[in-house]
Amino acid sequence: MKTTIAEVYKHVGEEVTIGAWLANKRFSGKIAFLQLRDGTGFMQGVVVKAEIGEEKFQEAKSLTQESSLYVTGKIVEDTRSPLGFEMQVTDFELIHEAVDYPITPKEHGTEFLMDHRHLWLRSKKQHAVMKVRNEIIRATYEFFNEQGYVKVDPPILTGASAEGTTELFHTKYFDEDAYLSQSGQLYMEAAAMALGKVFSFGPTFRAEKSKTRRHLIEFWMIEPEMAFMDHEDSLQVQEQYVSHVVQSVLKNCKIELSILDRDTSKLENIQAPFPRITYDEAIQLVKEKGFDDVEWGDDFGAPHETAIAESFDKPVFITNWPAEIKAFYMKPDPKRPDVVLCADLIAPEGYGEIIGGSQRIDDMELMKQRYEEHGLTGPAYEWYLQLRQYGSVPHSGFGLGLERTVAWIAGVEHVRETIPFPRLLNRLYP
Repeated sequence: MKTTIAEVYKHVGEEVTIGAWLANKRFSGKIAFLQLRDGTGFMQGVVVKAEIGEEKFQEAKSLTQESSLYVTGKIVEDTRSPLGFEMQVTDFELIHEAVDYPITPKEHGTEFLMDHRHLWLRSKKQHAVMKVRNEIIRATYEFFNEQGYVKVDPPILTGASAEGTTELFHTKYFDEDAYLSQSGQLYMEAAAMALGKVFSFGPTFRAEKSKTRRHLIEFWMIEPEMAFMDHEDSLQVQEQYVSHVVQSVLKNCKIELSILDRDTSKLENIQAPFPRITYDEAIQLVKEKGFDDVEWGDDFGAPHETAIAESFDKPVFITNWPAEIKAFYMKPDPKRPDVVLCADLIAPEGYGEIIGGSQRIDDMELMKQRYEEHGLTGPAYEWYLQLRQYGSVPHSGFGLGLERTVAWIAGVEHVRETIPFPRLLNRLYP
């Protein structure tokens, strides 16, 4: 019977066959320990010379790292294993012998590993990160589907920018100018006017020449947009969504979090509601923490965000930012027009901003004014203005950066390990 490592718990005491790769091996006298992986997980196969025979045992000793095999044996419980099971091997068949696999169990430099990213993904920790990423995606669909949202796919090639064209990749769309999308938000607003509550999940691109551990050139965004919802409604959706995702990973990725040595006690505390501070309070907080050069109207950098996060044991919302440093579409606070109804959600433990969101301007005259202030002209923006002309309603939305969220939940230092094939300032390979 063929099965997978993830399914062996169903076959305790039975003999099964698994297609696997040899991740590593070691020997102790007349016993060989094969570390097997099959994509669903990792498991040890124990080969005993007295039971498998001299010829087969010597063949096991000669197996090379990352060779592919069909391995047959009896599944038994093993409390020492993170999986809880191992295989007592009775036979195996070599499918393909790997020769001189470049990533050996020794230490390798980051650049070497990034050059071999197509192979590095096979390692136990990288496999665990990808499984956490997958669970976050699964839990995302689960949350929004259960809440009645409709999945909408905005275009990747656009004729306009959501937040200005300075950090966009420019291309030619036949005889027109086009850009790779930095956000699907404008299109999601149109979708919300048609479908009520919507969300998108797709790649976005920023031509930002940054080398920090928090930045990628190509990354994935989850962007919900909601009609008839104000800023407060949106904040509640955000904290409920993030709480759901974190708790889902805790429940379904126990083995992966253990492999990553993640302190899960810090994640267990991630339950809505989240603390909130205003931008004014955040300025005061960072000044108290020694950042005397920060003034009202400045954006926060990574050190400032980390300093703010250290004051809380949950993600924290920074609300009501100065209008002058935020996007043109954000609705001003009716009580204080110099700030907008928006929030950035800062993750704990120094992982920075994972969500940016706001209530959108729904007044056509005010949006026209914003257009003039930001020089937004031409047909590329005309359709967006019409959303305020035909049945405008209060509406809000936000965007969550997947890779930063994976880094935080998995406890990975650099976002380059949270996406299968990262695109960085100086890296387009593999």
